[in-house]
Amino acid sequence: MAMASSPRQTTTLTALALGLVALLCAAGPCSGGGGASVPSVVTVAFFDGIKSQAGSGCEGKNFYTRGAFLSAADSFPGFAHGGSEADGKREVAAFFAHATYETGHFCYISEINRANVFCDASSRQWPCAPGKKYYGRGPLQLSWNFNYGPAGRRIGVDLLGDPDRVARDPAVSFKAALWSWMSSAHQAVPRGFGATIRAINGALECNGRNPDQMNARVRYYRQYCQQLGVDPGSNLTC
Repeated sequence: MAMASSPRQTTTLTALALGLVALLCAAGPCSGGGGASVPSVVTVAFFDGIKSQAGSGCEGKNFYTRGAFLSAADSFPGFAHGGSEADGKREVAAFFAHATYETGHFCYISEINRANVFCDASSRQWPCAPGKKYYGRGPLQLSWNFNYGPAGRRIGVDLLGDPDRVARDPAVSFKAALWSWMSSAHQAVPRGFGATIRAINGALECNGRNPDQMNARVRYYRQYCQQLGVDPGSNLTC
């Protein structure tokens, strides 16, 4: 015969459960809704369909893989979650629209102009390592020491000391991109694709600045939404 739990036992178990949830959430954003199954949405056909449009001589052709992306996505359970399945698909479409634009269909790993150091010497929390450059690398072209530092801390890699790791390890590359996404654009997704453009590159592309660049991102987003069978929603520009 099972014994009933005492109020004190119940309270203790509840506290332990809440503590476990808190620890899990501290390790990464917690999903607040059903959302979309990322592996089911980002199929081989979807991922390779993007990469196939890059030229044969592209450095990213053999670097970016679906497996590396899915491995990285496992570290960010909030990605494509927090709303309905359609919301999740729109977030996937938005992420890959920006990645497509930033990398030329996964052609580029690092930005073309690698002479830029992108070191903010005033950042005491994330000081630049001697001789290291923090130019854009990876699917969303992670830039600046004050981004490499916290991204590395979140994924457990010293990216301040070794920023080139983002260009050598495809899983780290996607993790760094997803850290950047979850830190800014993820919260903007419910407000429409235009809000994600503002979060990623608003200073250069929104409010009439470089409309061709903005519209290119929108075209990719519409295309991927169509492929995923989801309405792109409203507020697509910024």
